[in-house]
Amino acid sequence: MIPIAHTKQNPAIAGNWEDHALEDHLLGVAALAERFAKVFEGRAYAELAGRWHDLGKYRPRFQSYIRRVNGRDADAHIEGGAGRVTHSTAGALRAIEHLSRDGRGLAYLIAGHHAGLDNWHGDEHRGGLDARLNSQDGRDELAEAMAATPSGQVLRVPALAPMRDSIPGFGQPLSAALWLRMLFSCLVDADFLDTETFMNPGQAGLRERWASLEVIQQRLNTQLSKFEPRTPLDHYRAQVLADCRSSAHEAQGLFTLTVPTGGGKTLSSLAFGIEHAIKHGLRRVIYAIPYTSIIEQTANVFREALGDDAVLEHHSNLDVDDPARENARSRLASENWDAPVVVTTNVQLFESLFARRTSRCRKLHNIAGSVVILDEAQLLPRDFLDPICQTLRLLAAYYRTSAVLCTATQPALTEKRDNFGRMVRRGVGPTKEIIHSAECPESVAKRVQFHLPDITAQRREWPDIAAEISQHEAVLAIVNTKRDARELFARLPPEGRMHLSTWMCGAHRADVLQRIRKALQATQEGRHAGPLRVVSTQLIEAGVDVDFSVVFRALTGLDSIAQAAGRCNREGRIAEGGKVVVFVPPKASPPGALLQAENAMIELLHAKDLDPLAPESFRRYFERLYGGANLDAKGILPLLKCDPEDWAIQFRSASDAFRLIEDETHPVIVPYIPDGQTDSPIHAWVGALRENPLATWARRKLQRYVVGVHDREFAALQKSGAITQDGAFWVAWPSTYHPVIGLILDSGAIDPAALVAG
Repeated sequence: MIPIAHTKQNPAIAGNWEDHALEDHLLGVAALAERFAKVFEGRAYAELAGRWHDLGKYRPRFQSYIRRVNGRDADAHIEGGAGRVTHSTAGALRAIEHLSRDGRGLAYLIAGHHAGLDNWHGDEHRGGLDARLNSQDGRDELAEAMAATPSGQVLRVPALAPMRDSIPGFGQPLSAALWLRMLFSCLVDADFLDTETFMNPGQAGLRERWASLEVIQQRLNTQLSKFEPRTPLDHYRAQVLADCRSSAHEAQGLFTLTVPTGGGKTLSSLAFGIEHAIKHGLRRVIYAIPYTSIIEQTANVFREALGDDAVLEHHSNLDVDDPARENARSRLASENWDAPVVVTTNVQLFESLFARRTSRCRKLHNIAGSVVILDEAQLLPRDFLDPICQTLRLLAAYYRTSAVLCTATQPALTEKRDNFGRMVRRGVGPTKEIIHSAECPESVAKRVQFHLPDITAQRREWPDIAAEISQHEAVLAIVNTKRDARELFARLPPEGRMHLSTWMCGAHRADVLQRIRKALQATQEGRHAGPLRVVSTQLIEAGVDVDFSVVFRALTGLDSIAQAAGRCNREGRIAEGGKVVVFVPPKASPPGALLQAENAMIELLHAKDLDPLAPESFRRYFERLYGGANLDAKGILPLLKCDPEDWAIQFRSASDAFRLIEDETHPVIVPYIPDGQTDSPIHAWVGALRENPLATWARRKLQRYVVGVHDREFAALQKSGAITQDGAFWVAWPSTYHPVIGLILDSGAIDPAALVAG
């Protein structure tokens, strides 16, 4: 009998079963993996990994298992389940047997092509790859597989250059780990796609239905040609766009795009990305954004300009009811980012670059050969800057990737040396500024007037701050924590006040932002008679398109203060300038990144005549913020260090440590009632999952109705009975979710009467 890799029901075949020959699968995966690795120097090793990844399936035990009636399903080849037969160790051992120490590099990929990249050395909790490969079970699997494997193309051992000579930039931090993870991405994506082509050819065909970059560029140019500059701000935006188009013809590498808030950097940076990609034969533009609160706004702008068949929106807060955002084509492309324009989050991008799981790593080879635009680059987390910057440096130097640090407040991410020439900070390496001729007019640069606090004075109390805010009819107040937002909100007059924080689910925040924009437009057109006072956490300040005449900002880092100012007089309608008031709240920020930023700002405030928007102020601020700090606080670089004598890399530990959102939260489904509806839709979706836990459509719909709750708060909600367990989910009672401020975690902290909506 011909050894098989997969089998499926097919009524047109005698016996109703169609088999996928194992040799065809191995050679098919090898060909795809080699093609994927063409964009970087890894074709030979990717091809070999593809040919040997499923050698263990030649074992008689596996062939007997896959042919049993109960095993003839789409996932029968996946390891780990009860009764399943392992098959990934044989190829890993074959690699070591023929390539010696270099074979260990391939062993990570082959042994992990289902379960993920492992540590070489084990720890007190679990063993590592070394122990697995040295086990008797592993040796038995190899012996059984080799005895049944026919000689020929599958077992051919090619001539390979030494692995250390094949790794781009070998010897630089992360070079070996990134290259192996890229090869792993080529292998697992090829494995998924070859299997899908056999098991579900109709689904495989949906992956190709995307517009080309050339068509996308034509659509964008048509959209941008409609723009007619009228105001000084409009003319500046036109100059920014012209600079972006001109700089797109520069050589590939690392770029900065420094444009004041409101300068039109979103579409201009997209124009750069598309034109740069076409100029250099790159494949896609990946636009990464720090907050899910603004990703939908950006994706909408891109879809309007480029079309629904151009933009893949990939993040946890996706609106699955919108066919433009979520359809069969986009669901498939989100698996491996095989789309011309990808809009995603920093968390998705960077945690994938340090991931170990197959589902997260599939997309990595599609980051190579792309333009990566990092919006609001100043929000890259300080504790991970070294591994992030080193990865960007490697991608630009060796993986045909251009990266753009896009912000109004450029962080200090370039390399720095001391007076003796010694490296103090590696950074991303040399960068090129995209803006080279656009001069920001004074009316744009001085769009707001700052009122900075006396840092030597006592901290102010919430009633005092609320009273000052209440003197303004259209005002935005941004605070540092969710509890501060509720404290301040409760002390404002009820009429016309609104609240935004991540204690509100995504659907709730989207509705409130829509109401805020409508109220602002009515106010600007003279149709809104009442006040509009919004209290928000910092989720509103990075790129959210709102325009207030007055903004209050709690003391924090200079970058956040500048971003908050970008929500004030955004369109320059107020000739004398908008008003930005920085106030000192009752308590300092909580320990961590917020407190570090606040302390760096306090140092600046002791200097006289501080201009919060001057480039020199940002330089001084970021030098204070980064100076003396550990920019690899989680020790990612040592975990991924590679010695070619043993190739011992701790992939699993590094992946576990690389969490941009450090505090793990418990998802709680909340019964939010969307605008225009009389009941929450969550009950039907939870019910669907109760009947069928595999109803993925319902799980995805619920994502927009989830609030993340930290351990202590989650335990308190459990104890009080405010949340109940329904299958695999925790669901909040209606009385626990307030229609204005969201999830109520401590009902005794604020008088409920103070929370009545105005």
